[in-house]
Order: sequence, then structure tokens, then C-alpha cells
Amino acid sequence: MDQERLSRRLIFFINVGHAFDHFLLLVYPTAVLAITAETGLPYSALIGLSTGAFVAFGLFSLPVGWLADRISRRNLFGIYFVGYGASALGIATAHSATAFTVWLLILGIFSAIYHPIGTAMLVAHARRLGHDLGVNAVWGNLGAAFASGVTAFLAAKIGWQAAFLVPGIICIAFGIAFLVLVPSEGEAHAAGKSTGEVTPVGRPVLLFAVYAVAIAAGGMTFNILTIAMPKVIDERLGAAVPLFMIGSIATGVFIFGALTQLVMGRLIDRFSLTTLFMLLTPFQPIGLLLAALTTGWPLLVGLAMALGASYGQVVLNDAMIARYVPGPSRVKAVSIRYFIGFAASGFAVPLIALLYGMHGFTFVLAIAAAFGALIVASAVGFAYVVALPATPRPVAAE
Repeated sequence: MDQERLSRRLIFFINVGHAFDHFLLLVYPTAVLAITAETGLPYSALIGLSTGAFVAFGLFSLPVGWLADRISRRNLFGIYFVGYGASALGIATAHSATAFTVWLLILGIFSAIYHPIGTAMLVAHARRLGHDLGVNAVWGNLGAAFASGVTAFLAAKIGWQAAFLVPGIICIAFGIAFLVLVPSEGEAHAAGKSTGEVTPVGRPVLLFAVYAVAIAAGGMTFNILTIAMPKVIDERLGAAVPLFMIGSIATGVFIFGALTQLVMGRLIDRFSLTTLFMLLTPFQPIGLLLAALTTGWPLLVGLAMALGASYGQVVLNDAMIARYVPGPSRVKAVSIRYFIGFAASGFAVPLIALLYGMHGFTFVLAIAAAFGALIVASAVGFAYVVALPATPRPVAAE
């Protein structure tokens, strides 16, 4: 198989893998509404069972770079598809809090494989960095978008178990197809190699510190939004809405966020990353405050605004690694990036459960807005550090 065809096929599976990564992880937050109705257990108790999944999503991304050096990125990507789908099948068999906790944890472990491997392979084989990152991000967030709607439909029509069984089987099928149709990763695309030309930075440690704050705070706002979305709409839309309609409305909000990523991908190829970062981030706290203080359609506008900005930040963060980190170090850099973001965001689940039990979603969204304000401050700091001149290195005496 020629290299060009192999690269296109690989990118297709990378995009599909991104859709599944976000779809399967967000099945439970909607399915839990049906599980609550079936078991009679409170929402705050059931949603807390997924804490391990979201913590593992970040925690286990750290050793992925080490594993990739030993069993190859291609093989690890195949393991991701098959293991992730099998985990979903396991959740469908759960009948106790312990079983849900264990299987959700396993789901989170396999989900952690995707981003370090998928992002590194995508950057290596991309023709146009911003465009391809944007398209890949859309696939991921369409997965998140349809998770609510598809889960609600399957849970309402068949049962909540089907919401895990159907996508789990399809995910395994794609894994088998990937292993058959992509015999090796091959060489990086010629155009993709150009992304290896990094932009020099005068204060790399300081830049990483500011970047890490933005990643951690962004992970919190992202997970609070995506996990709480179905329940927020259920309670605050202002009318009695059936489960299927809740999922459909949430899907519409997620699709808006996905389209934002496509636009951001195109802008990355044309404008400065720091400028885009500073212009985009204020929409997160503004949207979250609007959602916290309103109900009905203004609530949906606020959620869409915040989610769009949050998704746009994901594309920018990946582009920053491609621009500022040399190619050989990217898998490890992406592993650290997602470790920080997803490990921090994993605590969004207990935070939602705690704050919701105390003050409802007004306080949950207000706290999310505070994290959004921290991202704005990080964007300003990032622009400042990038503009700093390089520190002169002392010259050795002759």
C-alpha cells in the first residue's frame, strides 16, 4: 500500500476512534437518568460511581507514551478499539454499585489510550495541521454530541443496557477492521513533517506552567459541562421534557460545540495561537454565568456558548503542542497534557455530586464559571510568556 493511501486510511480510523472515545465515556451520564428511574437510587449517588472512569481517563494517559515505545502506536491503537468496546459490554452486565464502579473504571483505562496515541499519529500524518486537528476534533465532539441523543433513544426504546451494548459491539468491529486494513503506521506524511519545525520559546518552563493551569481548569469546565448537561436541561429548561427530548436537546448543544472546533481548526492555519486563545476563552465564564442565572432558552444559549469555547480550546491546546514541542517528544508531551487535563477533570464528578446536593446546579455552574475565569487569566499569561525574549545563555570562558 502506498504511503499516501495509508496515511489517509490511518487518519480516518484516528477520527473514528476520537468519536468513540467521547461517545462511550458520555453514555453513562445520560443512561444514569434511566438507571435512576429503574433502581430508585438518587442521581447524586449514581453519578458518583463514574468518578473512577474520568480520573482514569487522565491518570492512565501518562504511561501510554511508554507503552507506545514498546508495542508500537499502531498496535496500541488496535487494543484501544477492542478493549474500549469490550468495557462497554461489561457495563451492560452490571447490576450493583460495585459492578458499575469496576466496569466504568476499566472503561476509563482504555479510553485513556486514545488521545496520546491518536493526536501524535494525526500530527505526524496531517497535511494541514489546523484543518486536520479541527476535523478530528469535530469527530470527537460529534461523538460526545450523539452520546446523549442515542443513549436516550436506546434507553427509552429498549433499555439502558442497549445504550452500552450497541456502541460497544460497533467499537470492537472498527478495532478489528483497523488491525486488518492498517497493517502498519508507515512513515510520517511529508507535509506532516513540517509540523516538526517548532517555534522557539524564551521561557519554556514558565510557558508550560501557564499552559498546565489552562489545561487543568479547562478540563474541569469541559467535564462539568459534558457530564451535567443532560441533568441541567432536565431540571432547568422550564418545562417537563421526556428523556428522549432531553438527549436530543443536549445533542444539539454538543453539535454547536463541534462546529466551533471546525472553525477554530481553520483559524489556526491563519492567525496567531495566542491571539485566538485570548479571544476565545472569555466565552467560557460568560456562557457559564448566563446558564447559572437563567432558565429556558437563555440557559441553552449560555451552555452552547460555554461548550463552544471549551471545545475550541481543545483544538488550540493540541495545536500548541504541535507548534512548541519537537516531533520526537510529542507522544510524551500529549500524554502529560491529557494526564493533567483529564486527571484534574476527573474530580468534576464528585464536585458535581457535592455541589448539586448542597445548592443545585446554580452553584455548580457558578463554580465552573470560576474555572473559566482562571482559563482567561492563563490565556493572558500564555501570550505574555510567548512574547518574552529568550534568556541569554552564559558564554564559557576561553
